[in-house]
Amino acid sequence: MGVSFAINDAQLIEEAAEFNPDLILSPFLKKRIPQSIWKTIPTFIIHPGIAGDRGAHALDWAIMKKEKTWGVTILRANGEYDAGDIYAHGTFTMQSGAKASIYRNQVGTLASALVSELLESLNDPIFSPMSQHEHSLPGSAHLVMTQQERRIDWEQDGTDEIIKKIHSGDSHPGVADTILDLECFLYGVHKEAILRGGIKEVLAKREGAICIGTRDGALWISHLKERHTPGIKLPATYVLKDRLKGVREERLPLFVEPGRETFKEITYFVRDEIGYLGFDFHNGAMGAHQCVRLKYAFDHLKQTGIKVLVLMGGSDFFSNGIHLNIMEDSKKPDEDGWSNIHSMNEVVKSILMCDEVVTVSSLHRNAGAGGVFLALAADHVITREGVVLNPHYQTLGLHGSEYWTFTLPRRVGAEKAYALTTECLPVSAAKAVQIGLADALMPEDDANYFEELHRYCMGLVADEDRYYELIEAKRGKINDPSFAQEIQQHREKELEEMYPSFYDPNSDFNRLRKAFVYKLCPIQTPHYIKGERYA
Repeated sequence: MGVSFAINDAQLIEEAAEFNPDLILSPFLKKRIPQSIWKTIPTFIIHPGIAGDRGAHALDWAIMKKEKTWGVTILRANGEYDAGDIYAHGTFTMQSGAKASIYRNQVGTLASALVSELLESLNDPIFSPMSQHEHSLPGSAHLVMTQQERRIDWEQDGTDEIIKKIHSGDSHPGVADTILDLECFLYGVHKEAILRGGIKEVLAKREGAICIGTRDGALWISHLKERHTPGIKLPATYVLKDRLKGVREERLPLFVEPGRETFKEITYFVRDEIGYLGFDFHNGAMGAHQCVRLKYAFDHLKQTGIKVLVLMGGSDFFSNGIHLNIMEDSKKPDEDGWSNIHSMNEVVKSILMCDEVVTVSSLHRNAGAGGVFLALAADHVITREGVVLNPHYQTLGLHGSEYWTFTLPRRVGAEKAYALTTECLPVSAAKAVQIGLADALMPEDDANYFEELHRYCMGLVADEDRYYELIEAKRGKINDPSFAQEIQQHREKELEEMYPSFYDPNSDFNRLRKAFVYKLCPIQTPHYIKGERYA
């Protein structure tokens, strides 16, 4: 199996000829596939819409129209957008949420199942695809959604309508608007239950987000991007800067209940002496200040009498490590990036040195780079089917820190650790358990997953004598001065390798980070996925 980026026709034709595949799957198509390819190689499009849906922005329209049921369709390319014969299709119940979240979770889950169905159908001699021209299908054709159709009428639109519009464009292209006289795109919306004020009045700020009054309530916007510059998506307060003078900081406790209706990043609840610590950072990126708050929350909660502390990550990502966008925006990116790495290391160190409770990492969402190694600091690592992990840094020109040189070989061995961090291939959840990167695999369905996770954690405390024996053994290891010395040596060596990446203006990291945060189109398919076999 190999991957080819659809950069231009000539490149696609060349790479298809070089690889000579039996079939081509296009899971995220933004341009037409050349006729010379789809006419000679069976080529299938994975479309995020119900059978018969045709056109761009399928999910955007589904959210805007408040569709209760939506789906995924696999059809064969034939030169006309989304008009080919249907080989597999299915539906799911739409959940309230941002487009990107629905795409990553519900669409991704169904698409994976439909790919298996497609492969089975291709091996079935009596299978016949469904012609869209011969069947009456529920979907219909639609045009590209414009900013005019996403436009917020603050005087007329209620809070739920505004949230719907922002959800339809999150994380791309966003909703164009003007906030405090700055033209920008809006992302990351959260309903506010208590604060109230004038329509479109900026009422408060919190941890980078701003609260804005609406006709019938208020909502939080977490991220903005300047409209007429080659800007990048940043926390709203980073974009608005001095325009927010006089706007009060509306603080929350270090952690709150998950159900509280407001903008919140760190949540916590207890069930049966098991504490669940959530950290829902936008796109899984953890800035220095977020790392500090997470460390303080962890350090406090481990001493509250619970027996197991579960690291839950966020609703869309567990964690993706340091915050590259904030670093890129900084006037001193080297110093701020270095501070971010140190603060991330401090979170990991707190977990590694925790001898008060058993710790569990819940990888129920994707994780990458430092986020994977944050999870590996826990005593137990649980994941679920459908999750993809990227336990490496080299695609961004980094050696990496977060004590990975200690935790990764400890789990998978030195040889496999080297392969994972140099081949830079994604690892499925099932493969992660097979190689020892994770300890247990749970079902893909969220509701079943959380119940299975809780049962797993209950199993860790079911035998009280065994539990305290484990705690004592853990305490003996951690309190041995040689353990602290060993992990400190790993940290120092990692940082020594990392230092030039941050402080040399011409480093690969500084170049690759800029390309990443500005979403620059690659000029070729990366060698590490071109014609390679996934882990």
